[in-house]
Amino acid sequence: MRPTLALQSIPMFILSVRSSLAVALLIPVLAAAQSPEAKEAAARYAVADIRVLVPGVVYNAGLLDLAAAYTKETGKKVAVSLVGMGAIVNGVKSANPPADVIALPFELMSTLSLDGGIVPGTFAPLGRSEMGLAVRAGAPHPDISTVEKLAAALRTAKAVMRSNPAGGSMVAKVIEDKVIKRPEFAGVNSPVSTQGEGGQALVRGEGDMALQAICEILPYKQIELVAPLPRELGAWIDMSAAVSARAMHRDDALAFMKYLLRPESNTAWKTKGLERFN
Repeated sequence: MRPTLALQSIPMFILSVRSSLAVALLIPVLAAAQSPEAKEAAARYAVADIRVLVPGVVYNAGLLDLAAAYTKETGKKVAVSLVGMGAIVNGVKSANPPADVIALPFELMSTLSLDGGIVPGTFAPLGRSEMGLAVRAGAPHPDISTVEKLAAALRTAKAVMRSNPAGGSMVAKVIEDKVIKRPEFAGVNSPVSTQGEGGQALVRGEGDMALQAICEILPYKQIELVAPLPRELGAWIDMSAAVSARAMHRDDALAFMKYLLRPESNTAWKTKGLERFN
C-alpha cells in the first residue's frame, strides 16, 4: 500500500536508463532525514530539468505516465513532488528548490496569481477531479445514478469510509460538504479514516464502501469504482496548472505544460480519473 498521500511530500524522479526508457523511482525526501539515500535523492531533485509540485488528485491522475513519456521523448528529467492540498500553497511559495510547474484548484491558483505567484499568461485549466463511490473488489455495484439512490445505497453499508477533513484534504472537505452534510444522507454511517484516505481504509478492510476522488480509487486492485457521484451534488475539484513565478527553468516548464495540455494527452488523464476540460 502506498503512503498516506495527504501527509507525504514525495518527489518522483523520471530518469533515463540504459535501455533509453524512462523509469519512475519513488524516493521520499524528508527534511529531518540524514541518510545517504535521502541526500542523494535531494541532490537529484535539485538538478532536475523540470520540477513539478502537485496534490494527489493530479499526481494520481496520469501525470506520472505523461512525465515518463515526456522524458523518453525529450531526455528532460522531470521531478514530481506530491504535497497534501493543505500544505501545497506554502510549498509553492517557500519550498527550496522551487517548483517550476504547479497544479492547484482554480480558486487557490486565482489567489496565487493575484499575489504574483505565477508567470503571467500561464494559468491554464487542467481538468475536473470527480468524487466517486468505491466498493470492495467483487462486491455488487449499487445504482447511484440519483441522489436518492446514492443515499439509499450508502445507508445499506455498515460503514462508508472517507478521508479526514481535519488534515486539510480538499477531497475530504468536498465529500463532507457536498455529500455527508446534506439532509438526504442523514443516517449514513460515514467514519473518517484514521490512517490515509477513505479508499485506503477500504483497501485495509475497514468498512464496506468508501467515498473518494476517482483518481484515488483506480490505483487499488482491492477496490472498484462503482460510478461518479450524481452531478447534482457538484462533488468535484476543478484543477488548473501554471508556471511558478519562482521557476528556475521557465522555458522547460512552459514546454512541459504544453505537453500536458495537448489533446494527445487527454487519454492518459482520463484513464487515471481526470476529465480534461473541452
